[in-house]
Amino acid sequence: MMLEPIQQVAFINYLQRLLVEGDFVATYKFALLNAIADICIERPLRLDLDPDSQDKVYYTEITEKFIELYWQHASPFGEVDGKAFILLQNTGTQAAIINQIYLLQQQGVTSISQLKQHKDWQKLLNKALKVLKEGPLWRLQLLAGQLDCYYYSHDNSKNYIQLQPGISFCFRRFHDLVVGLVRNSWIDKIRAYPQNQEVIGDKGNLSDFLFGSNRQSLIQARHVMHDIQHGLCFYCKRKILRTGQVDHFIPWARYPNDLAHNFVLAHDSCNRQKSAHLAAQSHKDAWYEQNIVKHSALITSELSRYFRADCRRSEAIASWAYQQGSQSNVLLWLEGKTFVPYLGSSAIDC
Repeated sequence: MMLEPIQQVAFINYLQRLLVEGDFVATYKFALLNAIADICIERPLRLDLDPDSQDKVYYTEITEKFIELYWQHASPFGEVDGKAFILLQNTGTQAAIINQIYLLQQQGVTSISQLKQHKDWQKLLNKALKVLKEGPLWRLQLLAGQLDCYYYSHDNSKNYIQLQPGISFCFRRFHDLVVGLVRNSWIDKIRAYPQNQEVIGDKGNLSDFLFGSNRQSLIQARHVMHDIQHGLCFYCKRKILRTGQVDHFIPWARYPNDLAHNFVLAHDSCNRQKSAHLAAQSHKDAWYEQNIVKHSALITSELSRYFRADCRRSEAIASWAYQQGSQSNVLLWLEGKTFVPYLGSSAIDC
């Protein structure tokens, strides 16, 4: 269901109010907002389904997303008194989900895909679900102490939340804005905990540590994509003489998560020129043929140890991104400084 412009503005206003007036003792509410926004774009939009069914967000989806979002946060940021220090995400003791993930990482689990095969996966899911139902799910929409059920009604008799009409549309329409605002507030909250401040100091970019790509793991993706593409740049099809760059086909700026089937290998120059733009339809067709049709199984087998390898999710993200681009009349990057409109119109050199 599409909302009128004034209702879309109301959606943004509510989000801003929530981030200012909401009671964020821990970071769980930020994770919940991020999770709902991601779920709304990661599921294929089924126009043949009843809108009520499309707007159901199941607890199992949210708890899995919680674990994905906190996975990187559970890595030690530094040391205190010779011991690994994990950034606190709660007042007082560490958030329970972080502790559970860290213990599993210490047992040698290196990715979400491996985690899902671990004997304690269900136990972790149950823990995350308990946290979700005891806290953020029913406290997220408290503004200045007053309940304002703008996103979804409170009904704990079901195993899902039912988004209000038009809310799923807004999360899809404004995903990058929602996630950007939420993650900035999330980072500010982590910085504000006194126990974290001494360790954080002036160290690097906290955003990169909490939400950035795993640069070391990208090396693995580079090897795999080099073999699939026979050493050629995905975009210009010329030989890559050096190492090349792993490019997020759907740009990181639009969807800031690593998905194995979203990677391609490109020249440094092609990667820079494409930047945060959506690629032309011809590139999209080539990406689909390469990563989804021909090499989906290979990418999954080779990269699931390091990244989330879910070709259906990657398809849904690509469909969402190009749908949003079409509605916004964005230009698509073809090559160099050349951009093309949708529907095969004439190229435009910038």
